[in-house]
Order: sequence, then C-alpha cells, then structure tokens
Amino acid sequence: MRVLVISDVHANLAALEAVLADAQGDYDAVWCLGDSVGYGPEPNECVTRIRELGAIAVVGNHDWAALSRMDVEDFNPVAKRAVLWTREQLSAENMAWLGSLPAQPLVQGAFTLTHGSPRDPVWEYILYPATAAANYASFATAFCLVGHTHIPMLYVQQPETERKVRSLAPVFGRRIALGGGWRIILNPGSVGQPRDNDPRSAYAILDTEAETWEARRVAYPIEVTQAHMRAAQLPERLINRLAFGW
Repeated sequence: MRVLVISDVHANLAALEAVLADAQGDYDAVWCLGDSVGYGPEPNECVTRIRELGAIAVVGNHDWAALSRMDVEDFNPVAKRAVLWTREQLSAENMAWLGSLPAQPLVQGAFTLTHGSPRDPVWEYILYPATAAANYASFATAFCLVGHTHIPMLYVQQPETERKVRSLAPVFGRRIALGGGWRIILNPGSVGQPRDNDPRSAYAILDTEAETWEARRVAYPIEVTQAHMRAAQLPERLINRLAFGW
C-alpha cells in the first residue's frame, strides 16, 4: 500500500493543495499526523479537505488547543492569538471531527502514528537522537511516524544495539529502504509551516509493502496564504515567517 503521509498542515490550504497536486493521486491512503489547524487562515477548508481524503489521523497540540482541551497560556502570544481566532472559525462539524481523533498513538501494521512522540503524543518534540532513543521503549512496532517539529528527519536505531541512535536528514525525492531490522522514527516535516529554513511544503510517500520512505518537497503560492492571513488579521510574525521556512 502506498500512503501519503502529511503532518502540520496548520490551516494552510494553498500548501495542502500543492502537496495533493504534487502527489498526483499516486497513493492508496492518507495518514495525517496532527495539527491540521492553527496559525493559518483556512481551518475549516483544510479540515474538510482532509476529511474528504478519508485520512487516518491523530490529534495535535494545536488541534487540542482549538478544542479548548489545552490551556492557551501554554502557547506563545502570537500562537495564542491564532488559536483563539481558530476557535471562532471552526464549524461544529469540523470541531466534532477534530474531537474524535485519538490522542494516543495509533498502530497501522508495522507503523505507529503519533503527533509529538510515542511517550508524550501531544506535546513532546523529538529534535535530538537522545530524545528519540528515550522513546523507543514506548512503541512496539518497527517504525513510528511523528510530526510536531516541522522538520523532516529520521532517527535510526541500529539493529546491533538498542542504545545508539543516529539522526539522518532525508534526501528529497530519493527512496529510503526501511527493512533490515532497523527501528526508525520518521518525521515527514510540515505541509503548511516548514521550519527547516526551506519554505516549501514537506510530505512523504510511504510504501508499506516495499518498505520504502520517500521525503518530498513542493513549492506553493506563499503569497496567497499570506494575503488570506492579513485579511483575517492574524499576527504579522506568523505571516512573514512562511517566506523563510522558520
């Protein structure tokens, strides 16, 4: 099965549509690793689109905040302002869908799906090999898919030792073999809010049968999203950062 893996869309419809166009429908399923909303100007449109795709999804911290399940004081001031705006925009139907998403890791065959990390699904960031290493005991599958950091990355536990973990930045457009006894934590990066100094949308194609992972990037019309954010009077800092990918 070929799976389109997306994460951290953050209500950026132009970015989401660019990813779907780039993937060209060459997938059998969609897995969404959380934070469909937050920051961006089209929360309803993005949630509706993800629902239409029949995505298997988990909840993210911004989704939780939009649902009032998380104290907005945990967010920085500009993110807090975006959360409060998002709460006012979301329809009851889309709120209900977000509210139905599991907060605990979801297992799909050899893959565990979560937003932050398997041991702290909604909030923990896996940014370093040491953090990744501490999480392997919290999932039983060979592979774990995470989002939250907005940075495409792989954390590889070598089969000969359970202690040594290496971080690997993917080469975009190149398939990586996942077999061979390796346990790997994989992050596809962010569709709508990249933070690795590359403003292009990030996503991945996973082939569960061939056991391959292909990280991809695609440009989208950032100025369109920025214009919609300004029309919604969202914070200028959130608007400007899109152009720089941080």
